[in-house]
Amino acid sequence: MEKSETTHFGYQTVAASEKAHKVAEVFDSVASRYDLMNDLMSLGVHRLWKRFAVSLTGLRPGDRVLDLAGGTGDLTYRMLPLVGLKGRIVLSDINASMLGGGRKRLVDEGAVGNIDYVQADAEQLPFSDNTFHCITIGFGLRNVTRKERALEAMYRALKPGGRLIILEFSHPVAPGLKPIYDLYSFAALPILGQLVAHDAASYRYLAESIRMHPDQETLLRMLESSGFERCQYFNLSGGIVAVHRGYKF
Repeated sequence: MEKSETTHFGYQTVAASEKAHKVAEVFDSVASRYDLMNDLMSLGVHRLWKRFAVSLTGLRPGDRVLDLAGGTGDLTYRMLPLVGLKGRIVLSDINASMLGGGRKRLVDEGAVGNIDYVQADAEQLPFSDNTFHCITIGFGLRNVTRKERALEAMYRALKPGGRLIILEFSHPVAPGLKPIYDLYSFAALPILGQLVAHDAASYRYLAESIRMHPDQETLLRMLESSGFERCQYFNLSGGIVAVHRGYKF
């Protein structure tokens, strides 16, 4: 009998075919409090991380952008002024609850006319080759089952000269930071999740999924193996978060 493919869901080992469903359950549970929890968890610093990631996009008026795992639209909202009215942003998420929240928020902010909303799996992007000047994925890659497949799909969808920007939790590199970060992640974070979102388990998964995500150098090599060139990363907040950038030539 052929052995079924497995992957990690936090610290659990699950069938690869089950992970997307389990991740969807997590985000269905937290979608309504997602933005509030981001502010509380990071003390608002996530806004600075996102601002820095957007500064690396090199966007120009008229560019086409894919914001993958775009959730509630934070990156999309920040990129809109850069692409202007002649540009276009596709906000995409695999989770309908998150995508619906992002659409409602952006419409409420008056951001209409040059945003498309697409529910899609990062491993199987429904876009033609050479479509986008830039692809961003913020705090979403660690939830993807087959990351290499997703990176290859992003490479295919980028135009020559296009950029991929990955904003993701990573591995602390500042001396003495790791034990403090671990204590916060595994003790305080689930309690905060229970108090605010009434869901400790989803935020325990968040902490575990971060630990299982490739470190900075490993992800850099994965980008290069997928065809990206001039790859580099930038550590933020002592490596708690890293931004990776790669080009398609």
